[in-house]
Amino acid sequence: MLTSLKIDNFTLIDQLDLSLQPGLNVLTGETGAGKSIILDAIDTVLGGKASGRLVRTGEKKALIEATFQVPPPVTEWLSANDIPLTDGGLRCSRELTTGRGSVRSRSRLNDVIVKKNQLEELRRLLVEITAQGQTVQLGSLDAQRDWLDGFGGNQQQRQLVDQAHSAATSAQQALERRRRAEQQRQQQLDLFDYHAQDLSSANLQDPEELDRLKQEHQRLSHSVELQKQSYDAYQILYESDGSFDSCSDLLGRVEQMLSSMQRFDDQVTPMLDLVSDALAQVEEAGRQVNTYGENLETDPVRLAEVETRMGYLKQLCRKYGRDLPELIEYYQEIQVALDALNGDGQSIEALEAAHENAQSMLDEECAKLTKLRKKAAKRLESQLIDELKPLAMERVKFKADLRSTAPQSHGADVVEFLFSPNPGEPLQPLTETASGGEMSRFLLAFKACFTKVDPIGTLIFDEIDVGVSGRVAQTIAEKLYQLSQHRQVLCVTHQPLVAAMADAHFHVDKQVVSNGKKKTDERTVVRVTGLDATARREELAQLAGGRSHQEGIAFAESLLAQAATIRQA
Repeated sequence: MLTSLKIDNFTLIDQLDLSLQPGLNVLTGETGAGKSIILDAIDTVLGGKASGRLVRTGEKKALIEATFQVPPPVTEWLSANDIPLTDGGLRCSRELTTGRGSVRSRSRLNDVIVKKNQLEELRRLLVEITAQGQTVQLGSLDAQRDWLDGFGGNQQQRQLVDQAHSAATSAQQALERRRRAEQQRQQQLDLFDYHAQDLSSANLQDPEELDRLKQEHQRLSHSVELQKQSYDAYQILYESDGSFDSCSDLLGRVEQMLSSMQRFDDQVTPMLDLVSDALAQVEEAGRQVNTYGENLETDPVRLAEVETRMGYLKQLCRKYGRDLPELIEYYQEIQVALDALNGDGQSIEALEAAHENAQSMLDEECAKLTKLRKKAAKRLESQLIDELKPLAMERVKFKADLRSTAPQSHGADVVEFLFSPNPGEPLQPLTETASGGEMSRFLLAFKACFTKVDPIGTLIFDEIDVGVSGRVAQTIAEKLYQLSQHRQVLCVTHQPLVAAMADAHFHVDKQVVSNGKKKTDERTVVRVTGLDATARREELAQLAGGRSHQEGIAFAESLLAQAATIRQA
């Protein structure tokens, strides 16, 4: 229950401290007096849309604070969200601060800062605002389905359906991923298999093969020249043909000279050792050069083979965009990849079976939900018609129609409210057939049905009685009073018949106040005044209108007497 509402600098309200009562609270006043601003403030403090226009002109900050008595469901919610519960109940506050063309918002619950989604959850447990203009929401098939589930208490089964739908969706996605992967795997397998066969036939093993072939090609293509040069080098180093002294001959004579000198001077010994070593190396070099030249052969066949192999390897490197070491490494990689692609993974058949099982589970849970909805629909149809009959709609017809659809997270049903207010007229969608007055009564009866299953402590009706008068207005007044016996009701009304039934009556009006001597210093403010018995009679007389003052007072007194009789019944 909403016990108090404090407002600072919210639209036309500069300051307001309003205490509300249990039972039926009504707000009355002229059209445009600012009654809806009170409801806007309640909507805003509980997470409604905020904008800079909500902050009073000339001010930087607006503050709204609503205090509630806490029913058990709210206590559980507060505990789950780590929000302390104080002796004063639950204090919800929201601060709006303007600056640089935008508005910043901060919400608190018992001084704990909370997020917007938390407020939206809490709001569903605390307050419900109903207005005749809710025809758009009433026409929403999603809203009608949710209302039916709320009436039938189907939340647990809805949760099971949602879980089954998530499981079926996950299984389907896994299957689709596996199918795509299988297609990609096959494409990759075909590509790698082709590359593997291509490279396998090349017998790629030595990363330096191409370099060695290049060297061999140079040797084979210059074999005659190499033979001649090796023979000449051998002559110079080791064995001359007699036309000149070879290197080894010259070093041999130097060695003999130094040996002779050594007999007379030991200082020659290191030089002799150097020459002796040089002679040995020259002789060995000569022998190796001679052997190299003798082993050289002109081999055109091998030269052709080398040229062919070199051309093939170069072609492969160009084809795959890699040098030979990289190509060998790639060949090794695709062999590993082929083993992995040919390995055993989770089969498509297993995933198909898992998807079928998940889909069957979803179908089963949806069928259970449909069964519950059909039972709830029959109860809602019966109760709603019973609630509508006293509202001068004795022969109304209503049906909560269910049509099958593909299983989704909310079930496999399309729920649509069908309505026929007049005998002989077919059932049609609610928003297409109900007039304004009929919609008012439907909304009231609809909320009356939900008070038996809904934990919400405060019901707010914004001009729910627009478009009705006389006996219908009286029955609406009595219905609101009946609702207020189980819930706190806050009602904005222009109907004296409704206002007369109130437990607490507030008058809302606009006043012009002056902050200075100049006319430009005048400001419009909204004031809310709680009415005592005398002021209340005056207000009811004003609402009745069309009568002299004395007749209006008499009419007001008769309304109050009638209300007292209804209360005592």
